[in-house]
Amino acid sequence: MKQLNERSLIKLTMKENFLNRLPAFLFLLLFLSSAQVTAQTCPADAPALTPATLQEEWAVEWWMPRHEAKLEEEGREDAKLLFIGNSITHGWEDSGKEVWNEYYAPYGGYNIGFGGDRTENVLWRFQNGELDEIDPELAILMIGTNNTGHRQDPPECTARGIEMILDELKQRLPDTEVLMLAIFPRESSPDGELRQLNSQINERIAQFADGERVHFLNINDTFLDDNGVLSEEIMPDLLHPNEYGYQLWAEAMQPIIDELLKN
Repeated sequence: MKQLNERSLIKLTMKENFLNRLPAFLFLLLFLSSAQVTAQTCPADAPALTPATLQEEWAVEWWMPRHEAKLEEEGREDAKLLFIGNSITHGWEDSGKEVWNEYYAPYGGYNIGFGGDRTENVLWRFQNGELDEIDPELAILMIGTNNTGHRQDPPECTARGIEMILDELKQRLPDTEVLMLAIFPRESSPDGELRQLNSQINERIAQFADGERVHFLNINDTFLDDNGVLSEEIMPDLLHPNEYGYQLWAEAMQPIIDELLKN
């Protein structure tokens, strides 16, 4: 009977030890699962990683002429702010023009946003002169929603493309700080497939910020109501801001621009 009690005591002690360690074990499983997701890789030959011109039929007539014009744009060499992106950034020259004139013209802002661009198109433009002979103090980068919308690229591929863009910026503009923006929300509902893809990309690219040269800023709540719904009063097509949307963008971003330029 004494031997049985000792065995029971040993079993009970083992059970207690297991229960005491269970939270740490579960945490380890969760950490490993998260690390596995983060560590997912993208094939080296994925379109998002392969520098290329934009070949969409609707863009062929203007895309290359815009690139060539940007290489010769007056004042680019003296610009303190560099804006990099797709049609949302391109739109500073259209719907956001008045806001641009108020906020960024005084810095001599240089805008190389191109409608329709995905990560591979930005990489091509970098490798073909758009960063040559300029030395801005701050580059503002937002790219990726067309990787999501055009091809539904896996988020790890879009994130890797953005990381390559950051690498190019470091190599070509070593003295320029980078403000990397979270990809803006799209679609009305927070549960929309494309909205969710952008959110997954944002989770990944936030890890690329080092707080010294590369900074990450997510102002997406600026455009959403309390339920996460995106209004057509801000983005009429639920993707591109109107003038009011650009005003909200500028107001939300200005404090960190002031801080980074002050430093």
